[in-house]
Amino acid sequence: MKETARRSPTGITHFVDIHEIPEDEEGEEEQEQEQEQERTTNKPTKTTATGDHQKQEKRKVREMKRQNQYFRRQVSLETGFSVLNGERRERNVLPRSGKSFGGFGSAAAYEGRKGDFSIFRTKSNLVRQNSKLPLRKEKSGINNNNINNVDAQYHDHAFAFGLDDESLNKSSVPAGRYFAALTGPELDQVKESEDILLPKDEIWPFLLRFPIGCFGICLGLSSQAILWRALATSPATKSLHISPLINLAIWVLALSVLIAVFITYLLKCAFYLEAVKREYFHPVRVNFFFAPWIVCMFLAIGVPPCVAAEGPLHPALWCSFMAPIVFLDLKIYGQWLSGGKRRLCKVANPSSHLSVVGNFVGAILAAKVGWEEAGKFLWAIGFAHYLVVFVTLYQRLPTSEALPKELHPVYSMFIATPAAASIAWGAIYGEFDGLARTCFFIALFLYCSLIVRINFFRGFRFSVAWWSYTFPMTTASIATIKYAEEVPSVISKGLALSLSFMSSTMVSVLFVSTLVHAFVWQTLFPNDLAIAITKTRHSKEKKPIKKKAYDIRRWTKQSPLSLVSTITNQNSPDHNHAHAHGEK
Repeated sequence: MKETARRSPTGITHFVDIHEIPEDEEGEEEQEQEQEQERTTNKPTKTTATGDHQKQEKRKVREMKRQNQYFRRQVSLETGFSVLNGERRERNVLPRSGKSFGGFGSAAAYEGRKGDFSIFRTKSNLVRQNSKLPLRKEKSGINNNNINNVDAQYHDHAFAFGLDDESLNKSSVPAGRYFAALTGPELDQVKESEDILLPKDEIWPFLLRFPIGCFGICLGLSSQAILWRALATSPATKSLHISPLINLAIWVLALSVLIAVFITYLLKCAFYLEAVKREYFHPVRVNFFFAPWIVCMFLAIGVPPCVAAEGPLHPALWCSFMAPIVFLDLKIYGQWLSGGKRRLCKVANPSSHLSVVGNFVGAILAAKVGWEEAGKFLWAIGFAHYLVVFVTLYQRLPTSEALPKELHPVYSMFIATPAAASIAWGAIYGEFDGLARTCFFIALFLYCSLIVRINFFRGFRFSVAWWSYTFPMTTASIATIKYAEEVPSVISKGLALSLSFMSSTMVSVLFVSTLVHAFVWQTLFPNDLAIAITKTRHSKEKKPIKKKAYDIRRWTKQSPLSLVSTITNQNSPDHNHAHAHGEK
């Protein structure tokens, strides 16, 4: 029983039958005749160089005949398909069904690699992964051959995706790749035509599923603490007699949530640093790295009077909270300025306003600690970059990535920046003057333009990212209260109460929804597929080009003579010979 194959110079593999083949009958007869001649003849034969050469040539001819008879036999249908299927399995083509890159194309390989999330662990590398293979063998009973096959398939698929051993765990994914492979309100859903590096059909570790967008919960709650303090202490709403205990309760809740989220994300940085790096290169999530420090400044600004006495805050608070924001400003704004793959026209999206809001919030806190010049400096930086982001998002250059339709809810970020700018200007200069009112009116107009487009915010499933849409509404409500203090009237006060009621209602609904999804349905943290995309898209087979209708119309409009000449050329012997040669 033997399987033979021969590869021609053109690269075509010829398969032969693997059934048992009898020996050549003609060759057997010739051998028997020679043996009989040697037995019957008692005379000794003289061996000469010429006779030996002739015998060797005869033997070569007989061997060539035997080999040719192997290839002259037809391959049976069953054998041919079995060998062909075997070769296809050896190619290890990655299936585009549900198991993703974690499946590695075969059931055995998938069982060997299932649940292995070490490619996103801190300081992980392929040497460390391969060193764990003997332990897996002892636990699961897999022999060395299976392990070697799994590892070979692993490297084959890494090569198919454009990943080598050294670059597999590098997290620098091109910015345009995120827009091409992802969709959803926060670019957090993978398109059906894409493959990922981790399995989709099993639950990932909790830390790997915990996104940085969870700081949006802290943004919504901490901004509400400032809002309810303003409602309790502002002269424009003093007639409502709002208790300061509401401010205290929300402030304590926001502080508790911030501590819990901050500790959890620090654990993610400790155990899954590679996943954190991928979030940093994400064009939307990179802006949420400003969120923890903005939340800290919100809590410092909205601290209840019973917790901290009235008066300027300690400058150490401003220094500790602004240092990370200044570092991120230098890094991200430098990328926008210097150009390259992450220039602003390539990565601009509405969440980019979050990186600008940090400067205005820092200016407000600088005024609280008594450093007015530092506040003016931050306000100038924030306003300059706000104009750049605002113009870039408005005109949407043809060279920039197309903004998905599902990203429309993030347009609420347009409200936060001018509203925060108006509050910061009033805090620095002590009055809500003309420039502060100009920024407030811009925010108010954008607020109204989004309200009339209610379809932008419909048809999307709930996620943690929805919390990031609450603090722009809250910031606009606080700016309206400041405007009502300077311009007291029924319209200004009614507008302040209406926007405050809408903001608080939205936060309450999202808070209840978050609790239900977290503790009742346990669906708050699904697999974070956005961080597991491949660096390059897996190339698909090219589909045959279909003839279009205008080609048929053009063919029918040809003159009779040109039509006859075309048919004659196609039926000519030279054309048929060339076509047959091309098929070969």
